[in-house]
Amino acid sequence: MDGIKIKNGGALTTIQDKGRYGAQQTGFGPCGVMDEKSFHIANALLGNKENEAMLEATLLGPEVEFTGENNFVITGADMGAMLDGVPIEGYRVWKAEKGSVLKLRFAKNGVRAYLAFAGGLDVPEVMGSKSTGLKIKMGGLNGRKLEAGDEIAFVRPALKLSHLERRRMTPFDYQKKEWNIRVVLGFQKDYFTGEGINAFFTTPYTILQDSDRMGYRLEGEPVTCRKTVDIISDATVPGAIQIPANGKPIILMADRQTTGGYAKLGAVISADLPLLAQAGPGNKIRFEQVSVEEAQSALRIERKELKKLERRINRWL
Repeated sequence: MDGIKIKNGGALTTIQDKGRYGAQQTGFGPCGVMDEKSFHIANALLGNKENEAMLEATLLGPEVEFTGENNFVITGADMGAMLDGVPIEGYRVWKAEKGSVLKLRFAKNGVRAYLAFAGGLDVPEVMGSKSTGLKIKMGGLNGRKLEAGDEIAFVRPALKLSHLERRRMTPFDYQKKEWNIRVVLGFQKDYFTGEGINAFFTTPYTILQDSDRMGYRLEGEPVTCRKTVDIISDATVPGAIQIPANGKPIILMADRQTTGGYAKLGAVISADLPLLAQAGPGNKIRFEQVSVEEAQSALRIERKELKKLERRINRWL
């Protein structure tokens, strides 16, 4: 079988694509990658389809043996990758021979790394997605994180890619200890006092250790409510900021529940969710209020930059 064999699964390595959409009304959350920007860049550099699934590694990466030759790329966090014992750079396409071993170590710049393979990974789609849903035990490889001994085949390995030396870009720097994250206030903002909203936008919050793919728990100045934060459960969106009774914000992430019974102050804008996904426990966040129009403009800029990269790659094909 031409593919990969997992020698060590690392802390949390799963198979992810953009996510499982269109089923939230029946209780199935989207899952998918935490950092869509790194995900899209990896597929673009390889010339893959836009939604080709890859490995997402958190904090401590996996050790992978190639059971067939193929080209690959690593984006997102810098995990000190080594191919056959030789350090290699991220955001650059590399060729691995059959029997080669790729090892990712502890993240030293960011939190999540993305390991993509030319042609993609051969796992079945479940409800239109290959993404692993850990909470619902669905998708990916039997709905769980990858473990030693797991084997995954390539779909269509690309053994020869044109202009291999030019399929690269400058890695992103995620070493900041304090992150500025933009937020759009939501229609449930009236549940909170003016003082509480002011505190949210003027004081820093710290990401707690028990944050995960479902949600980021924050420590900082409580966001005070007018009477109660309890609401009739309604739909959640990526980056929604729930405020429970203790006033400590929770940012809902990729594995979020489909509905929630706490009032939501607003949501992190789509353009900043990939940045937030690379912030880890102990990092501080400062929130900045922006308008819907500003959020849309930021997303258009992100998409425009990605399209430029895709066009540059396509010119080589």
